Amino acid sequence: MWNFLRGLLVVACFSPCLVVQADDWPQWGGPKRDIIWRETGIVDKFPTDGLLPRVWSTPIGEGYSGPAVANGRVYITDFQRDERQERVLCLDSKTGEILWKHAYPVVYRISYPAGPRSTPVVDNGLVYTIGAMGDMFCFDAKSGEAQWKKNFVDEYDTNIPIWGMVASPLVRRDQLITLVGGDNALVVSFDKTTGKELWKSLNDPEVGYCPPVIFSIHGKEQLIVWHPRAVSSLNPDDGKVNWEVPFRVRAGLTVPMPRQLGNRIFVTSFYNGSRMLEVAQDGKSAEVVWQGKSNSELPQNTDGLHSIMPTPVLTDSHIYGVCSYGQLRCLDVQTGERIWESAEATGKDRWWNAFLVPHEDRYFIHNEQGDLIIA
Repeated sequence: MWNFLRGLLVVACFSPCLVVQADDWPQWGGPKRDIIWRETGIVDKFPTDGLLPRVWSTPIGEGYSGPAVANGRVYITDFQRDERQERVLCLDSKTGEILWKHAYPVVYRISYPAGPRSTPVVDNGLVYTIGAMGDMFCFDAKSGEAQWKKNFVDEYDTNIPIWGMVASPLVRRDQLITLVGGDNALVVSFDKTTGKELWKSLNDPEVGYCPPVIFSIHGKEQLIVWHPRAVSSLNPDDGKVNWEVPFRVRAGLTVPMPRQLGNRIFVTSFYNGSRMLEVAQDGKSAEVVWQGKSNSELPQNTDGLHSIMPTPVLTDSHIYGVCSYGQLRCLDVQTGERIWESAEATGKDRWWNAFLVPHEDRYFIHNEQGDLIIA
């Protein structure tokens, strides 16, 4: 799978040829953390020969993380197996030249030990990274000089999940918010400049893999943390819990980011399927509006959407996502009922994935076979 995710870097390299005015993509999910492509001048079909011109390519090591692009630079992490090191790399977005790199030793005690998972975050001249074993760094984005660092195991006694630390951190004002783990520290807010802990919240032995996200609901910011025990809403100022809706998932597989539609929040998991939540007017409670009927990922049993990795796309009327065996599915957003499914864009086998990014009236789909599709 790491070859698939490394392919995301190649797609980014094509951007100068495709885009008249390109926005930065400084974090997981893009500028607004909502996985929507808003640039102008994007192609709506491929050349007749099906090929896009390659601007550059730069060999890097193993890994699962996506690139972050900001201020003419590309930031990505990798793993050097022989040296047993994770690295943070900064490349020139126009040429692919490596401008700086930072390596540090790591011993993997996880499944699929093929590199870091978390996508870097770039903000106000700083770049933040998290390694698979819980090494978090803050670098000067221009020079690569480390400003501060944390090790989750040493400082919080984190129990590293079986597939490593995955969730990409979130910047809000002067805060860097991320999943950590440990006693009453499932999620921690740090001062983004100094690394000082500002607050910590939630207690769950399993961290999960889902990136935290902030939604404005009824005019108030809510920090949504989906972990293996529940969907939790926190006050991002102090970490106090607004509400929780229990949703225990098998194997801790909280991976796709929650999606917002007005005062509703949608989550989906590989084994346990999907749920649509609705937040009360006062923002202090939420309830399940509808949920899938199956707790099995087998294709003959899945009634709605059982995503393992790809974050689905929500519109006012539909939900689009990839199910447990690679099925591209469309659900009714009001009821969760399946409207259609197709294996044409993804293939159909256990764990198969494809990532969807909407742009105006089209969707860019990148599947695990390395195909880039415009639909």
